[in-house]
Amino acid sequence: MCWKKLITLVVAVLLLRCSGSASAQEKEDKDQLYRAAVSAYEAGRYADAVAPLEKLVREVPDTFEVQELLGLVYAAQGVDAKGNEHLAKAVRLRPGSAEARSSLAASYARLGKLDLAQEQFAKAAELDPNNYETNHNLGEIYIRRGMMPQALPYLEKAQRLNSASYDNGYNLSLAYMLTGRLADARTAIQQLLKVKETAELHNLLAQVEEKDGNFVIAANEFQAAARLDPSENNLFDWGGELLLHRTLDPAVQVFEEATKRYPNSARLMVGLGMAYYARGNYDEAVRAFLRGADLDPEDARCYKFLSRAYDSSPNQANEVIERFRRYAELQPGNGRALYYYAMSLWKGKRAQDPTLNLKQIAELLQRAIAADPKLAVAYVQMGNLNSDQGKFAEAIPQYQRALELDGDLVDAHYRLGQAYVRTGQRDKGQEQLAVYQKLREQHLADVEKQRADIRQFVYNEKEPQRP
Repeated sequence: MCWKKLITLVVAVLLLRCSGSASAQEKEDKDQLYRAAVSAYEAGRYADAVAPLEKLVREVPDTFEVQELLGLVYAAQGVDAKGNEHLAKAVRLRPGSAEARSSLAASYARLGKLDLAQEQFAKAAELDPNNYETNHNLGEIYIRRGMMPQALPYLEKAQRLNSASYDNGYNLSLAYMLTGRLADARTAIQQLLKVKETAELHNLLAQVEEKDGNFVIAANEFQAAARLDPSENNLFDWGGELLLHRTLDPAVQVFEEATKRYPNSARLMVGLGMAYYARGNYDEAVRAFLRGADLDPEDARCYKFLSRAYDSSPNQANEVIERFRRYAELQPGNGRALYYYAMSLWKGKRAQDPTLNLKQIAELLQRAIAADPKLAVAYVQMGNLNSDQGKFAEAIPQYQRALELDGDLVDAHYRLGQAYVRTGQRDKGQEQLAVYQKLREQHLADVEKQRADIRQFVYNEKEPQRP
């Protein structure tokens, strides 16, 4: 944002000379104090400007220039609460000053009071409708408040007033994209790229193309952004776009290079794990997810993907069990964490392992259900645990409860059908097995769920767009 230009010394001095019935020497002293404050402000010595202005504001509290300059000095020091008081007083003293209102609006914006900032910028725009900064700032405030349609007229006007403005052009392009005007967004970005080529513009253009279904162009633009600025965000966006559309070998390459450059990035490591998993490199996927879990031990999404990869690659059982144990200890009230720990123990030690403790697994599953009574998969596994021990009658209500919560659990229908058959309820068993067969034919659940989870992760991990 553009702050107010420095007030002219001559006008301020004249105003001070006219104040009250002070003697000539007192007036001269006030002038000197003000000159000293202006000089310090111009030189960037804001602390030196405070004392003379504080003295003046006590002596001539109704002088617009003194209140405004003191507000600007405090703002320049980051003391926004104090600055805001003086800027508000300046506006009360001279409500017709568009610059004063803009300064006050900027102060409100820094304090997070965006509704008040919007109000002041709007009044400034009424007072000076052809001012670039005022239109740009009001449009930016609307964007920050998520009011994209309201932002557009002001950003468009600001761009007409200054077509070479990069910041306004970016915000205008962003607002076009977020309001679904993709063709306008594309045109605005392409014009701005002629003024200044930046990674963030290529990234924004990639998002526009992705929303418009032009996935190859989007990937190319994400690549261009990463080439110009190989930041963690740009590399993630590039790899994520390739992963979303299952261009798997390039996705793996991008994430491998990205994790070398940013070895402590949990989201890049999880992205690498997903790329490995989608390509069928399950051992490598597990190793990547293990590293991701170490980098961010409480990231729930990492454990979801680790659990899935572990199903296909149980070779690193001890390492996996340790991570799920830690997660369960970090979040003892998290039903999903307890469930993962139980399943990691069971999967890792199923093959006639004498150390397999079914009682511990059952207790963990019970704790998971107590923590999250709607965790359908935990009921399924409780049923499986009972079935594996020949306790089919005890397993049946567990499967029934799971299906009450989620009727699309294919495995639950199959296992419930088996339990019915084993307890002599053959008709019920056949009914459940028929449902299982029908769902199995209808669903490509694993592949689709995997893709949905990847999409959700990639979109959620994109950095928020400025401003």
